[in-house]
Amino acid sequence: MTATRIAAVAAHFGAGISRALDKIGGIVERLTDDGVDLLVLPDATLGGYIGDLRNPDPATGPEAIDPDGPEIRLLCRMARNMTVCVGYAERAADIRYNAAVCLTGDGVLGRHRKVHQPAGEHLAYAAGDRFAAFDTPVGRLGMLIDYDKTFPESARVLALDGARTIAALSAWPASVTDRASRMPNDRQSRLFDLYDQARAAENQVVLASSNQTGITGNLRFLGQAKIVGPGGDILAKTWSKGGLAVADVDIDAEVERARRVLRHLEERRVEAYPTLLRDKSH
Repeated sequence: MTATRIAAVAAHFGAGISRALDKIGGIVERLTDDGVDLLVLPDATLGGYIGDLRNPDPATGPEAIDPDGPEIRLLCRMARNMTVCVGYAERAADIRYNAAVCLTGDGVLGRHRKVHQPAGEHLAYAAGDRFAAFDTPVGRLGMLIDYDKTFPESARVLALDGARTIAALSAWPASVTDRASRMPNDRQSRLFDLYDQARAAENQVVLASSNQTGITGNLRFLGQAKIVGPGGDILAKTWSKGGLAVADVDIDAEVERARRVLRHLEERRVEAYPTLLRDKSH
């Protein structure tokens, strides 16, 4: 048995990039001592998230950084032998993307730009246009950001591309329109857990889900970081406050065990799904 120690973070990261880098440095140092192999930090760890989903102000949004700039290079040096997934606002010419990068001390392994945008988020970020898995020291992996995991196709494409682990990075808030008095009763709290478990189970993969905590603008983030096994079982979880969900998982063995009898990816009947490729306007 070769177990991978996975850690998913629930924590508050605000607008200060230097402060976030200091915080990440402390987390990585401590988790290196604890033998963590894969660390999944939240969406918008560097620079924070927008404070209003319905009417964000692009002029005051998170600071966007160069995807190959000094901040990313510093993270590579911090990571050393650890595989780290982290969210940030990416600058590409005059365009800003909600993005994530996966890296180690050897450099960048993979990138993702958030594809699906809820409410008014398109006013603050441009949308990405693809999902792709990539090889890492902990196996083949893919990334989702926030709302991406609401759509089964997102994780399915990663699994079909060979991902056995999915890192789902979020800045996922409680309901904006119908907020519950207690976080566990909030509709978005229930959906957040449901999507994590469903995406893992339907693709028979391991899923590491991180999230922001605390408050930014009028958004209150849920926390609820977790590690989910390929049967949809929650192996470790935090609640609404900051913390770490940590689990030791033999990824290949657990995926193969889940697929021993029922192999969801191979048993699809794609000829029965023609409308999946139909333009959404039709």
